[in-house]
Amino acid sequence: MTNPFDNISPRNKEKLLKFLEADIVTFQKNSPLQILGKNENILGIIIKGYIQIRKTDYNGNRIIIEELMDNQIFGSIISSLKSTEYDLIAKETTDVILIDYTRLFLSNESKDYYMQFIKNILKILTEKIEEKNERIELLTKKTIRNKLLKYFDIMSKKYNSKYIYLPFNFTDLADYLSIDRSAMSRELKYLKEEGFIFIKGKKITLLYEKDSSLYINFQ
Repeated sequence: MTNPFDNISPRNKEKLLKFLEADIVTFQKNSPLQILGKNENILGIIIKGYIQIRKTDYNGNRIIIEELMDNQIFGSIISSLKSTEYDLIAKETTDVILIDYTRLFLSNESKDYYMQFIKNILKILTEKIEEKNERIELLTKKTIRNKLLKYFDIMSKKYNSKYIYLPFNFTDLADYLSIDRSAMSRELKYLKEEGFIFIKGKKITLLYEKDSSLYINFQ
């Protein structure tokens, strides 16, 4: 995953943030960030922490749209945050760099570190499009089992490992997959009993092989 400051030295990073008139703000755990989400000109970069973008429909059902952690970016230019159905919540104390993104494209700055920053942002936007496409594919799976397996597959590929560390609790996982929490728990229990996964806390170990019938059937 691309870091917004890849190939930019700490000294040049400081110059860049000063040039962009960036602010650094700390949000406390469980505090909302709606105002930032609704501001079309704000681009946020998480220094350290954890933010959720959530959607609540007219029936009160909650879906986790996106999980944002260290070095990830957010803003209305990336997600549909202006709708009243969406909100941003800091799930832990979170430090964020705030930039008026109009300065990125109205500037005549030609420094190497500035151009590198623009390249990094564009690459991140491309990665986010790929993530959204993965999410669409995930949510189109018809069964709870297949949604779980697809999520495990995505995470396994992302970290190139059979060991998956959930970035959130199981209630949030159900919201992320848009499935019932109790039904998901039963399916995880079945997968564990059938020897396909091992669960310890938030760590999930994949015990099946890519060429197994289980993997082939959910594709």
